[in-house]
Amino acid sequence: MSKSSAPTGTSAPGESEAPDTAPPRPGDTRPEIEPELGAAGAQLSTAPREESLAQLPALGVIGWVRWFWRQLTSMRVALLLLLLLSLAAIPGSLIPQTGADELKVEEFKRTHTTLGPLYEKVQLFDVYSSVWFSAIYILLFVSLVGCIVPRSWQFIGQLRSRPPGAPKRLTRLPAYTTWRTAAGEEEVRAEARALLGRRRFRVHGSGDAVAAEKGYLREAGNLVFHLSLIVLLIAFACGQLFKSEGGKLIIEGDGFANTLPQYDDFKSGSLYDPEDLAPFSFDLDNFVGTYERSGPNTGTPRTYRADITYREGADGPPKKKSIEVNKPLDVDGSKVYLVGHGYAPVITVRDGRGEKVYSQAVPLLPIDSNQTSTGAVKVLDGYKDGKGMKEQLGFNAFFVPTFAGAGKGQMFSQFPALDFPVLALSAYHGSLGVDSGIPQNVYQLDTRKMAKFKDAKGELLKKRLVPGETLKLPNGAGSVTFEKEIKEWATFQVSQQPGNGWALGGAVAAIAGLSGSLFIQRRRVWVRARTGEDGVTVVEMAGLGRSESARLGEELGQLSGALHTRVPSVGEPEHETSAATPPTAAAGADLVPAEGAEK
Repeated sequence: MSKSSAPTGTSAPGESEAPDTAPPRPGDTRPEIEPELGAAGAQLSTAPREESLAQLPALGVIGWVRWFWRQLTSMRVALLLLLLLSLAAIPGSLIPQTGADELKVEEFKRTHTTLGPLYEKVQLFDVYSSVWFSAIYILLFVSLVGCIVPRSWQFIGQLRSRPPGAPKRLTRLPAYTTWRTAAGEEEVRAEARALLGRRRFRVHGSGDAVAAEKGYLREAGNLVFHLSLIVLLIAFACGQLFKSEGGKLIIEGDGFANTLPQYDDFKSGSLYDPEDLAPFSFDLDNFVGTYERSGPNTGTPRTYRADITYREGADGPPKKKSIEVNKPLDVDGSKVYLVGHGYAPVITVRDGRGEKVYSQAVPLLPIDSNQTSTGAVKVLDGYKDGKGMKEQLGFNAFFVPTFAGAGKGQMFSQFPALDFPVLALSAYHGSLGVDSGIPQNVYQLDTRKMAKFKDAKGELLKKRLVPGETLKLPNGAGSVTFEKEIKEWATFQVSQQPGNGWALGGAVAAIAGLSGSLFIQRRRVWVRARTGEDGVTVVEMAGLGRSESARLGEELGQLSGALHTRVPSVGEPEHETSAATPPTAAAGADLVPAEGAEK
């Protein structure tokens, strides 16, 4: 079907009164079609206009403040700040952080004597609380708020308004079609309103045309996405300011109460109050660990579970619970995670008179995946040597749960289970240095003020022991026994993260909003019906989208095909389109390209 030109002359009521052409405004980056269509092509987006500094007239102080504010609240700057925030967070994952592990920070400073002071000066050991990271964070927050608030009000105004009237020349729109029909003008417009209403368009009759609009969820998704970023920023801030995180090593049979002195290490945000610790306690009844014994995954844990008995509050009834990896105990907003495991051989020390002065399970720290472990045994009080003199004892300990056997390589464990446990001890006596007031690592032995126990060859006294064996100390100084009982220990992390729920909700909302803004198209459709000089009604349909898209032409083709079945062309039979036939082909209403467009 050939194209039918739109009538010219005086605009009908409800048409856009803007001229066909209008001079572009400074900084206007929208397509040239918008000024040509007036109100019909305006407000397809709430994005503010970008202004170029070169196009601005001379500004006073207030003018410059307004210009900088508009730049700060532009989406381009917001995305740039978001990129800078992502880049600024990279050092926090590559460089040891004071808030996470102070020992690693100190070790880094000792190892890197040049970089250490430089990193400290630019706050790379405290990235997330540094001045420059906080500045980017706050600027991003202000930028998003300053951008979202006015756009939200503008979008609400668009939702309350009607679709704009049809422009004078529908042929200028990207998608356009026309045909002649014997149906009257009112009949055509009534059918168009009914059709567009069924397709969930917002419909409004204006003069000789029907205006319809659809795709508001695109802008709603865009706003939801940016609001979600604000929620994520707030959640991140709350998580850093009010969080708490502590670690505790517990041997089978021992317990833990959630109070500050009970923790082995504890970190919290600057606004966290220790009084907010949730009141609960638990005992480690048993640790169960089984391992793969064959194949390429030999030694990989199959079962890794801590069976506990816990109580909520000070006097709560005991409850049983099993904590596994990624299956924490959740008590009153605090989560208890299982993060580690090891062995604690039971060691008994007797003095020269045969009296027991020390007997307890000693936790040793694993140094490889097969649970090869090291540590120290420290006898602080109650020991007297063969002459009755008070003294302190210390033993370096090296433990393997599965020993390969004498002469079969180095003493490293071959498997993480207790198949052939062996404990190697080396003995010292003297002062452990615990009375100096300087904190000590409980897993390391300070031998600076200690003397070696020596064997018959004058060498350091050391021996490998299997469960039940005893190491005799020289000169009647006593003995050390590796008992047959070997307990297991587990380390737990107790954390409170008040912003996690908000962060998760913000992330889900951001994904949903971004999907809507990417896959939903904002578009407008107009249907005009006018009676020509020969008494036949001319039907024009046109569509306009926020951006160029082939889907706009496809949708207009479907709409025109559906309307054509109701108001068919002159001389064609009135019948419904078959399901197998494309609507536009059956209707005979071929899409006509806009004037000057490539064919």
